[in-house]
Amino acid sequence: MVQSFRSPGHGELANIGVAVCHGFTGSPVSMQGWSEYLADAGFAVNMPLLAGHGTSWQDLSRTPWEHWYRDFEAAYLELAGRCDTVFVAGLSMGGALALRVAALHPVAGIALVNPGLTFSDKRAKYSGLLRHVMKSVPAIGNDIKLPDISEHAYARTPVAAVHQLSQLFEDTIARLPQVTAPTLVFRSTVDHVVPETSMDILKERIGSSDVQVVPLENSYHVATMDNDAPLIFSQSADFFRRNHHAL
Repeated sequence: MVQSFRSPGHGELANIGVAVCHGFTGSPVSMQGWSEYLADAGFAVNMPLLAGHGTSWQDLSRTPWEHWYRDFEAAYLELAGRCDTVFVAGLSMGGALALRVAALHPVAGIALVNPGLTFSDKRAKYSGLLRHVMKSVPAIGNDIKLPDISEHAYARTPVAAVHQLSQLFEDTIARLPQVTAPTLVFRSTVDHVVPETSMDILKERIGSSDVQVVPLENSYHVATMDNDAPLIFSQSADFFRRNHHAL
């Protein structure tokens, strides 16, 4: 069983919280290194295991997207109840969930890694129909340049969950103008999962006037477990330190 991660924080940064979100069909394993880095730096961290994840793809196929959001929003609210300042961070679909939380709550800033808002597979737009005739498709996990690294994602991708993901994307895109917090985006130059249209929509529609994009030259989609992970960890921590008085 893949577990969630929570750290109370310590030292001068203990009142700064970071809610961290893994991606679609993935697990907290993909964000463990980042979360532990932030916890070791003194931040309070809460990284939940999203509903339908960490068990079986069949479970995910029965889980509405609102439950993914509910779990991540709860992690944010838990931190908001004990910290002066709270940031959100997410990978892939976790990026969409982080953006949605930022649209609805007063986050101090957002750190995203290859955030997903669109699909590279053209069949995704028909997932609402395809789910009735096709239960699953090949996995999308482990797009990692480093050899022999696994994010412990599902071996299959449930089509019904892709339909739910499309609804989450649609809802989040509509809310992007409400996102006004400083935003740091790490974007792999080679990503086999999330297309560049996700970045185009994010930059075009986000309400924030402070958006920084950092290119990752040596990592694929799951960059938090790839060659550029140290850069993500250190630059995001610096970003959180700089913006913790943003509110």
